[in-house]
Amino acid sequence: MNAPLNHPLPLLDLDVLRTFVAIAETGSFTTAATAVFRTPSAVSMQIKKLEDILGRAVFMRDARSVTLTTDGEMLLGYARRLLAINREAVSKFIIPDIVGVVRLGSPDDYGERILPHVLKRFAQTHPSIAVDVTIDQSGNLRRRMDDRSLDITLVTNSYRNITGAEVLLTEPIVWAGAKGGCAHLREPLPVSLWEEGCAWRAGALEALGREGRNYRVAYMSAHTAGQRAAIMADLAVAPLPKSFLGQDMIELTVKHGMPEIGSYKLAMIVAPDASAPVKAVADHIRATFEAFRETGKFI
Repeated sequence: MNAPLNHPLPLLDLDVLRTFVAIAETGSFTTAATAVFRTPSAVSMQIKKLEDILGRAVFMRDARSVTLTTDGEMLLGYARRLLAINREAVSKFIIPDIVGVVRLGSPDDYGERILPHVLKRFAQTHPSIAVDVTIDQSGNLRRRMDDRSLDITLVTNSYRNITGAEVLLTEPIVWAGAKGGCAHLREPLPVSLWEEGCAWRAGALEALGREGRNYRVAYMSAHTAGQRAAIMADLAVAPLPKSFLGQDMIELTVKHGMPEIGSYKLAMIVAPDASAPVKAVADHIRATFEAFRETGKFI
């Protein structure tokens, strides 16, 4: 029979765990400090306190990078779950009293894949908040934020950080082709693209130009469903985020003669004077992507 503990185990500070998760996701103490509204020195002190409590190092640090140790990787899963439980518990007492209308923007691709999950869960916990959704290109959505016709929006970008935006996901863009298809063997290469201004389009065309690959735009659509139809019919290949590949698609790589495209960022922009309903929607979107990073699925 085990002897009872003479002293209770220490309690982990949720604020410290929030900082720990921010560092793990950004790979930078400085960037995480900005995200949690603290100074870099304060963030370093929080992590030292956490490591002292656990008696283990959670990060490996050198002049260029910050990476998780094996113990840090284990803690990350617990930290995310504890923060999620905290949000859920607090929402039961605070958020149900919030009422209002939130104007939410999203690109077509994420409006189709992600928003149904977000809106379903949000409606269950915030029945008094109405969400008005606008689907448009990222450039147009940023302009709508500037003219205050949206309260919050998701946007994509391939090259640079978006001022005032919170990055939710960084993901590779890959060439998608039909399983067993031959579109990638044709000359010139038939390509299916979104309209001008799409982050995936820009990265794909730059990659083709860099390799000197001849191509023709065989199919163009502003909607994800149209792109999938062109791929599945083997009419063309198309640039897609890796997580968008369906069971009947394959990733076309350099061994198929296709150039590497790179990655893109999905970010969220929230109005600087966001109301409580807007902040509640933002929290639900963050939680959705936290779950995706942990499980690989949007739930």
